[in-house]
Amino acid sequence: MTAKTVERLGSRSDLRRFSDIRELLPDVSNPSPLVRLNHVEPGLSAETYLKLEWLNPFGSVKDRAAAYLLSGLNERGALGDGELVEASSGNTSIALAALATLSGTKLITTVPSAVPEETIIILRMLGAEVWETPDELCPMDHPRDGAIALAKSLAASSDRFRATEQYENEDNVRAHYETTGPEIWRQTEGRVTWFVAAYGTTGTITGAARFLKQQNPEIRVVGVEPEPGHRLPGMKSFGESKQPDIFDPTVIDRTVVVGDDDAYEVTKELWRREALMVGPSTGAVVAAAGQIDTSPDDVIVAISADSGTRYTSYFKEILGEHEGRPVI
Repeated sequence: MTAKTVERLGSRSDLRRFSDIRELLPDVSNPSPLVRLNHVEPGLSAETYLKLEWLNPFGSVKDRAAAYLLSGLNERGALGDGELVEASSGNTSIALAALATLSGTKLITTVPSAVPEETIIILRMLGAEVWETPDELCPMDHPRDGAIALAKSLAASSDRFRATEQYENEDNVRAHYETTGPEIWRQTEGRVTWFVAAYGTTGTITGAARFLKQQNPEIRVVGVEPEPGHRLPGMKSFGESKQPDIFDPTVIDRTVVVGDDDAYEVTKELWRREALMVGPSTGAVVAAAGQIDTSPDDVIVAISADSGTRYTSYFKEILGEHEGRPVI
């Protein structure tokens, strides 16, 4: 008796049916959404949109970079059966850990000791080996780069380690040049006039801005930098951290420095007035957008890098003692 052949359903994007979660990674044909701000309005009467990167499959803008970092290693034949090593404040390592799990690869990640507890739990749930890193490991001229220094030391210690090096690897920039930038251009029908993004590894702002300025050199790019000693995960103050090798300052028109208090206050407004459950870096980006001079014809696109659900322990500090609870 001949066994019956079972025809599998297979992937169909029009039905939102996928054979592998990696098929949900964003690109021009499957972009992360733009959502207009209607109640929290930075600047004048410009149309302002947030690009919601936390709706990517692993929860942040770093899904793009992680996918490109891994594919780059594979294309160069450099991965093999090695173990990945990366320094991250959380989002890149979460995406790398998820992708590594799917390919049977191990990830060792070094993270700053101040990262939220939620991030550590997510990483360990995905099977990553997490090394929490005191900032004192780094030279005093860059006191908050301890995790990067430790990752480099680990990668150099054994041939079995493969460093993804998001701060130095041009694949990080390429991810946003080939996906984020083209998505924004297409989604705004070429009408974008301002692009705003936070400084972190700078892969997002460098890659997307490079593409957008090639389409229209008049587009203005704003980089958002935190103050030294900040508590804005994923963001870098160049006053206390080394400027990433992949950063291209020639595509930046203006840098706006935002303090923690302003960033967290705007974050709370975005939750309560727009129902956008964003992370604190989004609050910083929207606060910075409010400092630029715009006209009614302008279209601002700002990157919302991740969800605030990864930082609920941080948000306790911005809620009043009795806020949200009955007073007895």
